[in-house]
Amino acid sequence: MKVLVAGANGHTGRLLIQFLQEAGHEPFGLIRKEEQKAKIEELGGTPVLADITHSDVGYAVKGMDAVIFAAGSGSSTGAEQTEAVDRDGAINLAKATEELGIKKFVMLSSIAAGNPERGPESLQHYLKMKGEADEFLKSTELDYTIVRPGGLTHDDSTGKIQVGETVEAGQISRADVAKTMISALEEPNAYHKTFEMIEGDTPIEEALKSL
Repeated sequence: MKVLVAGANGHTGRLLIQFLQEAGHEPFGLIRKEEQKAKIEELGGTPVLADITHSDVGYAVKGMDAVIFAAGSGSSTGAEQTEAVDRDGAINLAKATEELGIKKFVMLSSIAAGNPERGPESLQHYLKMKGEADEFLKSTELDYTIVRPGGLTHDDSTGKIQVGETVEAGQISRADVAKTMISALEEPNAYHKTFEMIEGDTPIEEALKSL
């Protein structure tokens, strides 16, 4: 499967490229800077230069079988950049995916994106933007999966998670988030689903079948 990963140079994005390649898929890493190309190639991906904040990103999506959105504005940017990347960038990519007739789209969102008041005050604007992007994706004809992890860590993958419409605040490794997103591409029971996730005791594949 040819899979485009938006935000491929981020921590989770790099893991997605690596794990997709290891799983036998053909990963394409959407990046904004020429100097990021080497890292994507090193991980086994094909770099694609594009800026998701521009409305015309169809050329980056063309020919793909699936799209994973894992881009983020970062914690040090202001509200304007959060709106441009986390909300508008995700919407631009979802629109292009739908227009090209590609069905599978997996969104990396955040725990409490569906109810920002559950999150810390400092994150509520970010959560609101993530929630608005999620709502747009739900309105499309795409076979979407919206993954809302808790606090992200750099721990190794355990392959075991806890999922639910809402879960108690907790942590989850970026590696397990990446593996869950990849598994969601191939698990029909995960299509048209939105779920929160933290570390847990259920194997990823089993957790997705339980949604």
